[in-house]
Amino acid sequence: MDRRKSIKTLLVGTAGAVSAGLLVEGCHPAENKTDAGKDLSAGQKAAEHGETTGNINRMKEEAEWEKEVRSKTFFTPDEMATITILGDIIIPKDEISGSASESGVPAFIEFIVKDMPEHQIPMRGGLRWLDMQCLTHFDKAFKDCSPTQQMQIVDEIAWPEKAKPEMAQGVAFFNLMRNLTASGFYTSQMGVKDMGYVGNTVNQWNGVPADVLKQYGLSYTEKELRECYDPTRS
Repeated sequence: MDRRKSIKTLLVGTAGAVSAGLLVEGCHPAENKTDAGKDLSAGQKAAEHGETTGNINRMKEEAEWEKEVRSKTFFTPDEMATITILGDIIIPKDEISGSASESGVPAFIEFIVKDMPEHQIPMRGGLRWLDMQCLTHFDKAFKDCSPTQQMQIVDEIAWPEKAKPEMAQGVAFFNLMRNLTASGFYTSQMGVKDMGYVGNTVNQWNGVPADVLKQYGLSYTEKELRECYDPTRS
């Protein structure tokens, strides 16, 4: 599977708008409200899945809220196993970087559902729906199914426009799972590197191009060329 092509396809359309929405939300700390109205920055959320946030100047209430969130556990071990498998189906390892689970996405999702409780029922309900589908078709839970069996179920809910009406609950769950996975991966150090983002870098300028200088009848002096021009630069 070509991850970049699959991710581009998965994020197109309605599902893509949802995913992009959470990604954008995560980039605006002032808009990340908990149910208690407290702000929690994307950097703090990312810290749960292996990020180094450095020294963050936070209000006392923010630090206390984060401590409270981290002190609780929401998902069961079986649910986390399923989340890990689904995350790696959505963003598998490739020649560029690791998979969703290797970037810390499962821990990110665990943190998010505690910080944003409105995701708890949809996530837990979706995980149970997924297991019920697998029990019906394969007589075992999703995490215990073979990769082929797992993909058979995923293919029925990953494409909203093609999904059968009776799969609506599964489609809604997978949209949310894809949303959280993409948000977690692409706000991790691994995900940022995967996109090729290098941040602010110093520009290297070798002066005005020779053809432009010629056009205006100008030229650099020997002294300027000797002191300022580096022909080894690209």
